Amino acid sequence: MLNSLLVKDYMASAMITLKPGVDIVEAAQTLQEYRLSGAPVIDDHNRVIGFLSEKDCLHTVLSAVYNQDYGDLVEDRMTKNIQSVHPSDNITDIAERFLKDGVRMYPVIDKDVLVGMISRQSVLKAFCQISKTTPHK
Repeated sequence: MLNSLLVKDYMASAMITLKPGVDIVEAAQTLQEYRLSGAPVIDDHNRVIGFLSEKDCLHTVLSAVYNQDYGDLVEDRMTKNIQSVHPSDNITDIAERFLKDGVRMYPVIDKDVLVGMISRQSVLKAFCQISKTTPHK
């Protein structure tokens, strides 16, 4: 039954995104404010060009501590080779990818445009919902 559930039914379509030219301190504050472990970085056409995680921000933390340099921009620290999923992918495949890739969330991209985000929590939500209607042994 879980094989029939699709990303589009469990992804978050309201999401926080970042722009490449934003100061890394401001981006880190945004992540903190919304309690996010990361956010997609988009261009002016809503295309994902990177992903900034808390881990990426830690490089700037260390630079600030050792060199008093807070000058990084999102584009300096973001991961550029991002992994994404499609809205029609099934939840089971995404669960397997989460285990293999070790990431916490994927951007959902359709026709090169960001349409949502899917997280480990989203997959667990799908599992819990389907388990309510499935008899347990």
